[in-house]
Amino acid sequence: MSATAHIPEGLKDQPIEVVEKNGVTYTLLGTAHVSRRSVEAVRELIAGHAFDAVAVELCRSRYDALTDPDAWQKMDLFRIIRERKAGLVAANLALGAYQRRLAEQFGIEPGAEMKAALEAAEDGDTPHLLVDRDIGISLKRVFRAVGFWEKLTILGGLGASLFSRETISEEEIERLKEGDMLESTFAEFATQSEALFDSLISERDQFMAARLQQESEGKHEHVLVVIGAGHLAGTVRRLKGESDTDEESPAAAVERLNRIPPGRRWTRWIPWIITAVILLGFSIGFYRSPELGWQLVTTWVLINGTLAAAGALAAGGHPLTILSGFLAAPLTSLNPTIAAGMVTASVETALRKPTVSDFSSLRDDVIEISGWWKNRVSRILLVLILSNLGSILGTWIAGFRIFERLT
Repeated sequence: MSATAHIPEGLKDQPIEVVEKNGVTYTLLGTAHVSRRSVEAVRELIAGHAFDAVAVELCRSRYDALTDPDAWQKMDLFRIIRERKAGLVAANLALGAYQRRLAEQFGIEPGAEMKAALEAAEDGDTPHLLVDRDIGISLKRVFRAVGFWEKLTILGGLGASLFSRETISEEEIERLKEGDMLESTFAEFATQSEALFDSLISERDQFMAARLQQESEGKHEHVLVVIGAGHLAGTVRRLKGESDTDEESPAAAVERLNRIPPGRRWTRWIPWIITAVILLGFSIGFYRSPELGWQLVTTWVLINGTLAAAGALAAGGHPLTILSGFLAAPLTSLNPTIAAGMVTASVETALRKPTVSDFSSLRDDVIEISGWWKNRVSRILLVLILSNLGSILGTWIAGFRIFERLT
């Protein structure tokens, strides 16, 4: 079947592909997530065709965030801190803030084309299918796949997105949907970081193609698939069976791509090795003389505690939160099962409990860099992250100072 067989004349300028597989016709529309034209294209396609299902590039958590404006109010901060998910929440907020700033330029909500597809499906009593991989799993697989310097690049990019005030024209947004440019852009990206490309793009192409087959075969005959344009070519190739892994069953592919690879075994021992070395240093110091031993302990407490407290201070923490960072860091740095940020964030949450208003305005507040300090929820995340960074830096600086005193 021709790839343009079901494409109306008015939509020939849009990146649309049609694939038939195992009795199902998939009409895939590539979109830009802050494009007004993408929203119009979604509505035109659904209005002009009798699709019996609409699939969207969303996971359950992103679907809830998009369709439930009060979703952030249900966030349990203590649980997020305890389960060490604060970094993931902060990354989601940073990514969302950048996208919302772009969307504000054109008076359109980010993800509006996905929301339009869901609303049109609901109006037509058509089932919707969520086919993307959970964003938390994707980010965890990214961090498992890349090396230390690439991790720093990712974190630096997230940080830079908070400060970026670059103005992008609507024509540039629309050009993001040109297949040739996208493929060449991603090809260049892959040469720079193949592991990053695989985790963020290629794996999700595989995942969405597998999920489409899981949710459609034997259930639907004609499915509209609304996905980001960067995933269009890869997902089409997977559906057509043009990949080495396409002999794998959809269920097996989904299971494999949802699995979090184990970290390198030796890295798990690093915190314990550091603890052992520091304690050994104290022991050697006290063995040589009690005076030297207490000097080493004082060095450890002052440097580690001060830098953790400085992180809490930089995040705008309560005075008692700052004090808790100073007191906790020298101890938590010797106990790899707990981090200084967990203590400071818990204290900050107890002292300055976020209000309903803080949760309601969270996504809007973090669009501006100052909003991260103004909103109590995002400030708690900053307290955790920055006091942890201070404690980590303090551990290394104090460790080297102790080593110098012993040599």
